Amino acid sequence: MDSYQQTLEYLYKNLPMYQRVGAVAYKNDLTNTLALCAALGNPERKFRSIHIAGTNGKGSSSHMLAAILQSAGYKTGLYTSPHLKEFTERIKINGHDVSQSFVVDFVDRVKRDLEEINPSFFETTVAMAFDYFAKEKVDIAVIEVGLGGRLDSTNVITPEVSLITNISWDHMDLLGDTLEKIAAEKAGIIKPGVPVIISERQREVENVFKDKSAQAKSPITFAQDVYQVKASGNGQFSILGNVDYQLELKGNYQEKNLAGVLAVVDQLKKKGYSVSHKDIADGLQNTVVLTGLKGRWQKLGDDPFVVCDTGHNEAGVKEVLKQIAERRFRNLHMVWGTVKDKDPGRVLGLLPKDAHYYFCEAKIPRAMPAQELKEKAQQFGLQGEAIQDVNDAIAVAKQNASADDMIFIGGSTFVVAEIAEL
Repeated sequence: MDSYQQTLEYLYKNLPMYQRVGAVAYKNDLTNTLALCAALGNPERKFRSIHIAGTNGKGSSSHMLAAILQSAGYKTGLYTSPHLKEFTERIKINGHDVSQSFVVDFVDRVKRDLEEINPSFFETTVAMAFDYFAKEKVDIAVIEVGLGGRLDSTNVITPEVSLITNISWDHMDLLGDTLEKIAAEKAGIIKPGVPVIISERQREVENVFKDKSAQAKSPITFAQDVYQVKASGNGQFSILGNVDYQLELKGNYQEKNLAGVLAVVDQLKKKGYSVSHKDIADGLQNTVVLTGLKGRWQKLGDDPFVVCDTGHNEAGVKEVLKQIAERRFRNLHMVWGTVKDKDPGRVLGLLPKDAHYYFCEAKIPRAMPAQELKEKAQQFGLQGEAIQDVNDAIAVAKQNASADDMIFIGGSTFVVAEIAEL
């Protein structure tokens, strides 16, 4: 490849990408990932890691843990997906994106293997991340599952500790039509003898994790049993009422994630990692600065108050709506988009009927057309207008909003990704 842009075009054009085209890109086994890693000399065995799965919260938890480890002085890799603005966001070391030159070099080196193995876009980016972390000799890497767990491409590592954040309804066509089936897929990251942390004790699925950990002889900790975290607003969180943390991630829903993060740190300390209370506090207070995380209850403006969030499934949207309910405003404006391969009814039925909606669509093949979304939303009593372009919809919302109103932008990670101000 002659340039980074040509390399990206090759990846997007020749490798099926779930975020763009949906389930057709999903590979339900690890064969391709194992073959690609073997061709690279098995880089997944050359660095230590933390593995994180879950329906909601895995991205925030991944970034908080990476920030804490960076604050403790460890050279820390971070692999997450999808990216919001730039492909290189997926692969970072100490908050710095992988270089464009490495991406070009990697694809040049493995192009023959790619054409022989025919992996998906995600399988390729996972192998790229592992190769990068191994070559750069990271002390530890935080690896976020892409989808599910058991058959996710990242599930070829043996981590220091596993973390499962939350189980909710999402990707039912691929993971199962009950919470127990979805939990079983997430539990697939539990490895023999490797401690596993469950961020949130959910009665309907906790036995799935207990049974799997017992089979694997993996010590299991339900983090909420150890850390009772309470959000008090504006990023303030207290632990058992006597330890306070200031989080850069402001959403009150982080109280569930924080418990899991702290329990993971406890396990790392038992394994000999040196992480002080100050390291934890500094990492939590500077997560965005240290890792570059975007789109988690991110404020974009005042007068009117403008905020975005990538929460998009039923549980994620419920948490977002709780956060909105804590704000004082006169009128609520919602810039909203979704994808067409999911039934939007579960989420649309949750949304406030007294808001004004600006239905939009991201520039991806999976996006539900704005007009179609508007028509579906009307069935749930939601009123508004269809404006195809995300930023055009935001501009109209700002024109209509007064200084004491609130504008929320979300419904899909891909809507948030297209916000010009992000």
